[in-house]
Amino acid sequence: MHVFDYGGRTGYEPISEVDRKEFHEQGFMLLRNVLTEDHRAALEEAVDRVYAEEKAAGRTTKDGTLHLLGFLDRDELFGELLTHPVAFPYMWGLAGWNIYTHHNHLDVTPPAAEPEKPYWGWHQDGYRQNSDPETMDPNLPRPMFSLKVAYVLSDLSETGRGATKVIPGSQLLNSLPRPDDLTVHNPDPEGAVEITANPGDAFIFDRRQWHSRSTNLSNITRKMLFVGYTYRWIRPLDELHVDKESEWYRNRTPVQRQLIGEGTHTANYWGINWDGYIDDEIPLRKELKTRGLLDRSVPWLR
Repeated sequence: MHVFDYGGRTGYEPISEVDRKEFHEQGFMLLRNVLTEDHRAALEEAVDRVYAEEKAAGRTTKDGTLHLLGFLDRDELFGELLTHPVAFPYMWGLAGWNIYTHHNHLDVTPPAAEPEKPYWGWHQDGYRQNSDPETMDPNLPRPMFSLKVAYVLSDLSETGRGATKVIPGSQLLNSLPRPDDLTVHNPDPEGAVEITANPGDAFIFDRRQWHSRSTNLSNITRKMLFVGYTYRWIRPLDELHVDKESEWYRNRTPVQRQLIGEGTHTANYWGINWDGYIDDEIPLRKELKTRGLLDRSVPWLR
């Protein structure tokens, strides 16, 4: 296990009501200095190694872009991110204890070699989660279901470096008007902002937040790690090919093993035992209960 100095932070410090309110109003939050510099540098080194492996295997795009799904078991450092001492409280604080990672991706975006063709990249995450649970009332937002934390490894402190764009508050909108002609360059929707961030920062966002990639017009290669969390009763989106005989697996804590999808039986994924009562042995629930962090006033922390 790698040891980085986070000043005694454990990953089980509750988030503030101010942060909770901002997230629910804006649909995202930029968190400054989430990674210590030595941790960020170690993660970037691991990303560079994985990128080199994928490129050698011919699994990057023609322009060198890599969007690698299910990357967590490619390095010990990646597995430890599941319970990062600064970011993890936002995951259980905003989604509760019955969660796991269903979707995670490693992104490397080199500078664009040529002008990009017109595209409309604005979307909400979740695929069928954006239609199956929808009501006929367009003013009733769909459920959040999942959220992501995005770790920034490269310098995205200026616009034009391929950073994620978001529309603050748009997580409450079930639809977004599309331009009539997508064969030409269209302006971003009203209110759109590009998340500029320093190396070591992170941002979290509601899966319903309308967001888009952007073109990397700089000379800096964008490097990001995204870890998504959802409820354990939702099926995984990405495949994690975890070798249970590996050192990587042996090094995972009980909570981290929950977060990679483990459970004792099918009802356990729904937060209960077969008798229909809450399973207090679910690792993250047990940890929060032991620390006195369950809160009946917050539905997902009951």
